[in-house]
Amino acid sequence: MKENIIQVKTYVFALQIVEVYKYLCEDKKEFVLSKQLLRSGTSIGANIEEAIGGQSEKDFYAKLTISYKEARETKYWLRLLQDSGYLDEEKAIKVLIDVEEILRIIGSIQKTMKSKNSNP
Repeated sequence: MKENIIQVKTYVFALQIVEVYKYLCEDKKEFVLSKQLLRSGTSIGANIEEAIGGQSEKDFYAKLTISYKEARETKYWLRLLQDSGYLDEEKAIKVLIDVEEILRIIGSIQKTMKSKNSNP
């Protein structure tokens, strides 16, 4: 069976987010923003999993859209944590690069699905 790149990337990303969350709680004693990051950052992959198990193409697209929105939210929390000094630039940059890549991949899948469905 062929490896699903977005499925793998979002799972690995969720693990990164869990590590950032643990760092923020244990080292920085930050519990509010980090919880928001944990929720949105792990939700990306969870919604990808739901999309893959979707009952229809419409269901797949809907879950994919939710994943995209969660990735945008995660990017927001990461930037906020970096700009507020909770995450240093080195820690933040790696995760921000990864979320940008996930956004590009999901956006590309959405674009392909839209063009496929609009062509007769």
